[in-house]
Amino acid sequence: MPELPEVETIARGLAKRVSGEVIESIWLGEKPEPLKSPAPEIAAALESTRILTVRRIGKHIVFDLVRNNLVRNNNNSNNVERAPSPAKRRKSKATPKDPTPRPAESQFIVHLGMTGRLQVCDPESEILKHTHAILKLASGRELRFVDPRRFGRLSVAPTGDFAAAGIEPLEADLDRFTPLFRNRKTPIKSALLNQKLLRGVGNIYADESLFRAGIRPRRRASTITRDQLAKLFTSVQEVLREAISLGGSSISDYVDADGEEGFFQLQHRVYGREAQPCLVCKTPIKRIVIAGRSSHYCPNCQK
Repeated sequence: MPELPEVETIARGLAKRVSGEVIESIWLGEKPEPLKSPAPEIAAALESTRILTVRRIGKHIVFDLVRNNLVRNNNNSNNVERAPSPAKRRKSKATPKDPTPRPAESQFIVHLGMTGRLQVCDPESEILKHTHAILKLASGRELRFVDPRRFGRLSVAPTGDFAAAGIEPLEADLDRFTPLFRNRKTPIKSALLNQKLLRGVGNIYADESLFRAGIRPRRRASTITRDQLAKLFTSVQEVLREAISLGGSSISDYVDADGEEGFFQLQHRVYGREAQPCLVCKTPIKRIVIAGRSSHYCPNCQK
C-alpha cells in the first residue's frame, strides 16, 4: 500500500501537471467498490470545475476544485458516463484561464488502496483493463484512476469537510510527537501504524525509522524513554524526507503520476531484508509478525 512518501510524490507530480486544468467530463466504470461517494455525486462535484491544486492529506490525494465560470456548465448528475463505453474523445484544446482566483469550493479525494494509480495520459493511449475513472481535461489530456485490486476509493466533499485523523509527521514537533505514545501498552510498531495517532506512516517507513532509532518493533510504547522517542521522532522525519526525495519505494505496483518507479527501496536497511546481514553489524535481519503485519529488525542494533 502506498505510504506517505509515495502519496506525497504522486500529489506533487499531479500538482505540477494538472493544476489550473478544467475537468470537462468524467467517465466511471461499472465496479462499485472504488466509489465511496455515489457516481452522480462525483460527477456533479467534478464536471466543469477547475483544479486549483493537488495535495496530500495523510494517505489521501486531495484535488481542490472551484466551479469554472468560463466553461459552459453541462453538469447533470443523470448524465454521468458509466461503463462499458468511455465518452467520445475530445480534440485537444487550450484550457481557458480564470482571471479571478477564488478559494476552493469542493474536493475530490482519492485513496489509492493497495494498487491504485493516478496517471495523466494522452486520450489515444491504451485504456488499461482495471481503469475505474477517466477525467477528461480541457487541454485534451485525461487523468485516469487504475486499480486492479479495487481497494482504492474515490469520494467528493465540500471544502473543509474532509479531514484525516492524527497528526502530520512532517509538520509535528517533538512536544506533539512524544505524548502520542505515553501510557500505550501496544508495541511501538503498532502505535506508529495507528493512523489516528500519526498520518501516513506505514509498514516500510515504520521499520526503517525504528532501525535508525535503535528500537525493536515489539517494544511496548510506554517503556520508551523521552530521549529514545526524540531519536525516533528525528528518524521518522529523516526517513520520510529521504524517501520523498527518491520518489518513494517501488516494491510491487507503485509508480508516480508519470508512470515512473521510486528508488528508496534501494536504501532500505531492514525492510524486506530478512536473513540478510545488517548493513551496520552484519547480524542477520529478523522478520516477525506484529498484529498481522511483517516487521523487520536487527536483533543486535535494536533494543
